Amino acid sequence: MLLALRAAPSPPLGRYRLRRPPCHPPAAERPGRERQVALGAVTVRIYDSKQQAIVDLQPLKPGEVSMYVCGPTVQSSPHIGHVRSAVAYDVWRRWLAHRGLRVTFVRNVTDIDDKVLVNAVDEPWWALAYRIELEFTAAYRAVGVLAPTYEPRATASVPEMHALIALLIERGHAYPALDGSADVYFDVRSWEQYGALTRQSIDKMEPAADADPRGKRDPRDFALWKARKDDEPASASWESPWGAGRPGWHIECSAMSRKYLGDAFDIHGGGLDLRFPHHENELAQSTAAGLGFASVWSHNGLVNVDGEKMSKSLGNSIFAADLLASVRPIVARYFLVAPHYRSTIDLRTAGGSLEGGSLAEAEAAFGRIEALLERAARAGELPGADVPDAFGAAMDDDLSTPQAVAVLHETTRAANAALDAGETDAGLARAGEVRAMLRVLGLDPADALWQSGASAETEALASLVESLLAERRQARAAKDFAASDRIRDALAAAGIAVEDGKDTTTWSIA
Repeated sequence: MLLALRAAPSPPLGRYRLRRPPCHPPAAERPGRERQVALGAVTVRIYDSKQQAIVDLQPLKPGEVSMYVCGPTVQSSPHIGHVRSAVAYDVWRRWLAHRGLRVTFVRNVTDIDDKVLVNAVDEPWWALAYRIELEFTAAYRAVGVLAPTYEPRATASVPEMHALIALLIERGHAYPALDGSADVYFDVRSWEQYGALTRQSIDKMEPAADADPRGKRDPRDFALWKARKDDEPASASWESPWGAGRPGWHIECSAMSRKYLGDAFDIHGGGLDLRFPHHENELAQSTAAGLGFASVWSHNGLVNVDGEKMSKSLGNSIFAADLLASVRPIVARYFLVAPHYRSTIDLRTAGGSLEGGSLAEAEAAFGRIEALLERAARAGELPGADVPDAFGAAMDDDLSTPQAVAVLHETTRAANAALDAGETDAGLARAGEVRAMLRVLGLDPADALWQSGASAETEALASLVESLLAERRQARAAKDFAASDRIRDALAAAGIAVEDGKDTTTWSIA
């Protein structure tokens, strides 16, 4: 494979574009919470981080579930933690749909933020945001994550943020900065329930470090609107009733969830690292504005590498490009699905190499399932089947995928045993159940996604490699040849050869 990659500016479409045609349903009156989902005798249970307990899922609208999941802040390339979160809520979505619920799934893109502006060194901030967004999209698609129902960008909802901020000021829970700037802050002491999500006392919280404290009543007050700074580009500023500026991080999700799901919705999801301050602040500002907001708060666990938290200082970050270069995407998904979504995943390497350790074990385990399906296909046609009761019970119990995957492997062994004994019909029946479970988990090798996997993998890999080569071009332009060589060596270690021409850079899989 030989691809030519040329640097080209991205169009400034970031603040207006949606993944699908926009649809802005009006905020409906909040239905009574006593209404239950019509699932017969089935009860889906989910861990609520706010109550710190597993609760029955009781959708606001019978037969429907509304989910808002915090998507990426598109400041830098996606890592395995981002992919893990996306896969976790993709499985939740698939399982709820399997149980007969109509799921509206919203995952946002935070395309304006302090870090986006800081990282946009040699390109416009909106170009960086768009380029990184494409990397996330490619990584999600490569591991079988379904496209969201709506995928709004923060920059497309600024008017809704203005309306929410104005409502908070009117209700006495927000105020313009005391120093006369265009900053607007949420008054944490005006809301007695502040700290309810993480069960913290205000006095024990650290000051909010998102703005200069001189304009605040309390150092813990957080920014809803940030005044434009002289060193920031004019394109990163919007007019508002309080002056030119841009939104604070937290108000973005409150406004977008309201815009697409209404004043109240069923599930708010995201990574465990978002509980504080992001989700705590979302909860406070939305409920202080009089919104019902999320019925259930769900948080997925993080990913460690060889027993240590991923961090830039340790140099142990595993990026999506690393993952996809080391193992088949369907196996990467299996590796991320098998542990419980709330648990911490420990990715064990083989002396620092991803081509061993945990991923090799996942390849072997999933390979046994694939081998059964291939064997069954040679024996006859797989009958239609539903998932086994034990699998369903595990999934209904807070998406207990470790138990569900255990049922998957037990059924695989039973199918092989039946085929070994010459009991073809029984073996095919068990293999049919295996396929049914794989479909629910997004792991069926016969799915069109994986059948066209070569194309999807190529597209994902090309997007990720292009991003790295763009960083390399910037390093070369800045005469930072050490950084340029590090990127080239990293690509070479992943089996990717780079050739520099006069006007282009080409790469190929060695």
